[in-house]
Amino acid sequence: MTFTRTAIPDVILIDPKVHGDARGYFVETFRADKLEAFLGFNVPFCQDNESKSSYGVLRGLHYQLPPYAQTKLVRVIEGEVLDVAVDIRKGSPTFGHHVSVRLSGENKRQMLIPRGFAHGFVVLSETCTFAYKVDNYYSPECDRGIAFDDPALNIDWIAETAKLQLSAKDTKQPLFANADHFTFGDNLYA
Repeated sequence: MTFTRTAIPDVILIDPKVHGDARGYFVETFRADKLEAFLGFNVPFCQDNESKSSYGVLRGLHYQLPPYAQTKLVRVIEGEVLDVAVDIRKGSPTFGHHVSVRLSGENKRQMLIPRGFAHGFVVLSETCTFAYKVDNYYSPECDRGIAFDDPALNIDWIAETAKLQLSAKDTKQPLFANADHFTFGDNLYA
């Protein structure tokens, strides 16, 4: 399992070692001890989530405010997505910047997205099974979002715009400038 910091160093890519042969493959998708050794502390994940979507489904950009802010460890079981994390920490040198990475069932790559980031993904394959761990429970009162197509964020979602599928909630999210933000320097993981 290798860990790589992205252009926004707090967002981390994780490439697990895949053991494959003619029968199929085996992969460790999560190792608390290895993540802790890399970060220098433990992330207390408490819940696993999974979604199934078809081509063009765009979920995001979502986040939760304190005290229910969430760190997410995201991956794709089957299919492919473009996964996006946006820095929403006022005062951060990368405030308003984003990282986008292709995650797929084939590459097994994962992305660790700490608190203080909005997250979203769009499905690039016919179907996709997306899974993620979180370190805090869902809170409707703390649930927030940002418009996926805000020109200020300049995110290239890759998928055909005419084929995007969004929830009613995601069609009404505020622009980045009007969204609730975090403060740079707040604890990212607890």
